[in-house]
This record gives sequence, C-alpha cells and structure tokens, in this order.
Amino acid sequence: MSTSNRPERVGHEIQAAIGKLLTRGELKDPRIGFITITGVKVSPDLRVARVYYSMMGSEEQRKETQKGLDAAKGFIRREVSEAVNLRVSPEIFFTFDESLERGDRIERLLREVKEKEGW
Repeated sequence: MSTSNRPERVGHEIQAAIGKLLTRGELKDPRIGFITITGVKVSPDLRVARVYYSMMGSEEQRKETQKGLDAAKGFIRREVSEAVNLRVSPEIFFTFDESLERGDRIERLLREVKEKEGW
C-alpha cells in the first residue's frame, strides 16, 4: 500500500500562494502585521487546510492578527484557489505556531543554566 504525499504537495503550493499574497501586500487589513507562514497541513481529502503562522509581538497583537486573518479568509481562499488548481477550494483555518516561541524560551533557559553553572 503506497501512501500519497499529495496533501503535502498541495500544502506547499498553498503556503507559497499565501506567501506571495503577503509579500505583495495584497492583504490590506492593518491588523495583519508582519507574519511568517511556517507551514500548511492539508486534510487527505484536500478540503481543509490549516495554515500555521508566526509573528513577533504581544499577546494583544497576536489576537488582532488572528482576527484580521479570520476576516480575510474568503479573499485568501479565492486567491489560493486561483493559484492552486484544485477541483474544490479548501477551507482555510489559521493557527498561531507556538513552536518558535517555545524554542526561544528553551534557548533562554539553557543560556541561564550555562551562566549559573559557569560553562
């Protein structure tokens, strides 16, 4: 039995399409600041795409960015469906990617231990 990597390929195409929207400045919502699309996971039936993003800023800025992205879902979905040739345009959900923040916290903790231990 072979496993298909089509959802993964489609996820990369969606990530590239959304990245182009962001770099061209086509999302005019002022709540959406400087964000980075860190990944896209697409369901096996290609009907749902979960887009992971990261950003620097406070919790309040993160919430405002989430609201802006949620408000722009329809526009983003339409643009993605034009860029990625699929029979059905996937429903898009945005999720904040906490892995970078966690990695930074671990790095700071390791630095503190190094300083205390005198390495």
